[in-house]
Amino acid sequence: MSQTRLWETFSSLITIDSPSFKERLFCDALKERLNALGVETYEDSAGESIGGDCGNLHGFLPGSLSLPPLLFSAHMDTVEPGRGKRAVLGEEGRITSAGDTILGADDAAGIAAILEALTRLKERNLPHRPIELLFPVAEERYGLGSAVADYGRIHAKEAYTLDLGGAIGEAAHAAPTLLAFEITVTGKAAHAGFAPKEGIHAIAAAAKSIARIPVGEPEPGVTCNIGGIEGGEAANIIPALCRVSGEIRSLSHAKVLAWWEAVQAIFEEEARAAGARIAAEGRCEITAYETPLSSPVVRRFKEACQKTGVAASIHPTLGGSDQNNFAQHGIEGLVIACSMHDVHSTREYANLNEIQQCAELVLALILEEVP
Repeated sequence: MSQTRLWETFSSLITIDSPSFKERLFCDALKERLNALGVETYEDSAGESIGGDCGNLHGFLPGSLSLPPLLFSAHMDTVEPGRGKRAVLGEEGRITSAGDTILGADDAAGIAAILEALTRLKERNLPHRPIELLFPVAEERYGLGSAVADYGRIHAKEAYTLDLGGAIGEAAHAAPTLLAFEITVTGKAAHAGFAPKEGIHAIAAAAKSIARIPVGEPEPGVTCNIGGIEGGEAANIIPALCRVSGEIRSLSHAKVLAWWEAVQAIFEEEARAAGARIAAEGRCEITAYETPLSSPVVRRFKEACQKTGVAASIHPTLGGSDQNNFAQHGIEGLVIACSMHDVHSTREYANLNEIQQCAELVLALILEEVP
């Protein structure tokens, strides 16, 4: 019975379009489901801050046990192509899209698991600690929604964010700083045929810089990538401008900043040698955190995994999530797997049996009395 209900919940959520900044319909549907379960809901003003059509959805369920509240979170938005999605249930519980869109298990699988756990909690009238919920908008845009959430309404100091690939029981306790950058090299335009010596070739200066940057993994635990380069107006004009974009990420915030300084220095040297100049802009889209393995949030997770019969596997990740922002507000947490595979592609799939496992794990976390 619960798996039939879980399929209905998941497949219904999938049909609601919710690309980043356009989560309004999804938020309204989720709010209705939560209210039916006795959850108090509140929508904050994040939409106004980030240019979206709705805010983050907060939820609160009072508890009968005198234990600190826990926060559970899963984001409402999806990447593209995510309009007109539908879920197709195949053999052995495998769920795919129709093939022309993403599935959207990232993060409808997490939301469905939370809803199922809350439903079982209500059906069985089980005593439990207070539960706080946060369903952010625009997570896929470097966690923009949770960055401006109303943290004055969140009292929990420990969180479980359902937003990780891998087997149920996997959890990330550390995630990186991600710095996105754009460097503009400014040279001097000239006719490439009549006056080649009068120009300063911006693309050539940028290319020499890129050739010196150790893209990939410049040192263990740090990744650096050049993701875009554009410039020039015509084949017969020496380009006056070239824009280069990229990112640096690491579990060490200090190493990210050090490599950003190194990248800028390389561009400065090559631009100066060519007679050009640069303008550099770097933005820390998310900031690294590490939840100690001795934390109660980890011990509780291990206990819940043992009680539900799944193997706990706790490790760092080089991907970001809303937990990066939670950590900036003093909330320790884990990002846990919830059945999302090959995400951000039309090959994305989930598994109904795994989502059910995840729901059982969420319920065990709610009921686990590790203080």
